[in-house]
Amino acid sequence: MAETLEELGEMLTDLNDASKQVGLKMNMDKTKVMSNEHVSSSPVTVGGVTIEVVDQYPYLGQVIRLGKSNFDKEVARRIQLGWAAFGKLRHIFTENIPQCLKTKVFNQCVLPVMTYGAETWCFTKGLIHKLRVAQRAMERAMLGVSLRDRIRNEEIRRRTKVTDIAKRISTLKWQWAGHVARRADDRWSRKVLEWRPRVGKRRVGRPPTRWSDDLRKVAGSRWMQMAGDRLGWRSLGEAYVQQWTTEG
Repeated sequence: MAETLEELGEMLTDLNDASKQVGLKMNMDKTKVMSNEHVSSSPVTVGGVTIEVVDQYPYLGQVIRLGKSNFDKEVARRIQLGWAAFGKLRHIFTENIPQCLKTKVFNQCVLPVMTYGAETWCFTKGLIHKLRVAQRAMERAMLGVSLRDRIRNEEIRRRTKVTDIAKRISTLKWQWAGHVARRADDRWSRKVLEWRPRVGKRRVGRPPTRWSDDLRKVAGSRWMQMAGDRLGWRSLGEAYVQQWTTEG
């Protein structure tokens, strides 16, 4: 990360030179450059190769994207990957085996694919709704029913007994928030959480949803200090999860 593209180019050149000294080689096809609107676009060249400039890129299993609604595409990708995992296991979900085994397979093989990295997402009602709609469709496929059968969602969940995706991702985020807030070292997760990059006047219109907004609704503005009390934080987590499981 750098403040200017010139500085970034120098950092990449240093990395390339240091890599060669120990017998390593940078993969320029997998090396990309991303910048926000405050940086003037100009080419970055390393070792005679111009690095491609992109507006999004999958990194460590997630799509990194700058700007508003930067989690929409990641959620859509997660749903697509969830359906892919579901399709590979469809023979299990359609076979005449006990429902408890189907539930276990779904919770351990499909749900983790859809919720990987969810603790880093900025939750919105629309995001939660998309995930729950996808899960309901999978549950109907597990039972061999369709929307035309007019079976209520509550009844379908009673039959499948799978973990609600909204409950899973909100639980993951609450646990991760407490874990990061209690860190006393100098790691990046704590630094990024406390970083305040915006300066000057903000744009007209509704401000973008911040990662900690939904945490503040339950624990208040001093939520990081409250996370130090593990028992109290765990009890507040029930209210936090409840606010998302009742949506949509």
